[in-house]
Amino acid sequence: MSANDTKAKIDDTIDKTAEKLIDNEMWMSLGTGVLKIVAIMVITYIALRLGRSAIRNVFKVRSRSPLKFTERREATLSKLLENVLTYVIYFISLMTILSTLDIDVKGLIAGAGIVGLAVGFGAQNLVRDIITGFFIIFEDQFSVGDYVRIGSAEGTVEEIGLRTTKIKSWTGELHIFPNGNITEVTNFSIHNSIAVVDVSIAYEENIEEAEKVMQELLLSLPQKYEDLVNPPELLGVQTLGASDVVIRIVAETVPMRHWYMARMIRKEVKLCLDSHGIEIPFPRMVMYSRKDEEELHPREEKQRRLESE
Repeated sequence: MSANDTKAKIDDTIDKTAEKLIDNEMWMSLGTGVLKIVAIMVITYIALRLGRSAIRNVFKVRSRSPLKFTERREATLSKLLENVLTYVIYFISLMTILSTLDIDVKGLIAGAGIVGLAVGFGAQNLVRDIITGFFIIFEDQFSVGDYVRIGSAEGTVEEIGLRTTKIKSWTGELHIFPNGNITEVTNFSIHNSIAVVDVSIAYEENIEEAEKVMQELLLSLPQKYEDLVNPPELLGVQTLGASDVVIRIVAETVPMRHWYMARMIRKEVKLCLDSHGIEIPFPRMVMYSRKDEEELHPREEKQRRLESE
């Protein structure tokens, strides 16, 4: 190939490239495609916002419907519907963008069916997660806002999705579990909780008087604390310790408020016993020096010295 032929081919390539760069129809088509994609993304965002708002409004007007749900199930179903809505809108948006780019969507879907058969065995876990998620929701095993223990993780359920469940521990960690891996769950939020409080009384105090004072206090607490289902019950003497008599109190509370009420009951009992002059024992240490001991027991000390001589 001669140098002239090579130069001619290069010139021809440059001319064709220049023609494409100044081709108004190409730029118009490209600009139109970009605008369509931007419009699709904006519409997707608006549709998500409107859809989520509509779902929340549906549950806000639940009182007008004969179909009643608990707040727990409402929160769970709301989160699930928002999750499903997000997947559906994103899928439709993606298919629309591909059509805008002149990509054969039907061919992709047909191809996806063939590929789906090939990876069907690998998708078994995904199907299991989704099916288990539906059973969790419809059997009401736990709901959003419940305090649960799954495996070694313990916390509040943040979200129940189509594939995963998220729980947040009280120290801030977020645990994410595939629904198919959830086999055993301990739910602390379904039934009322029990607060257990042990109060120590000094041996020198009158136990019957202390119990009477505490009983009067416990009867008044439900008026002050709404978390108490019934007045706390004073069970009586639980143990006889080395330096104290332990009196046990139990209280039924609304779910997951037993820790708070146990703290409040301890505080109220402490203030009550202090106001009645009843002592709660605490560790003491008494120290004597040799000089103090001689002053307190001079005869005994003198006798020990004589015996030692």
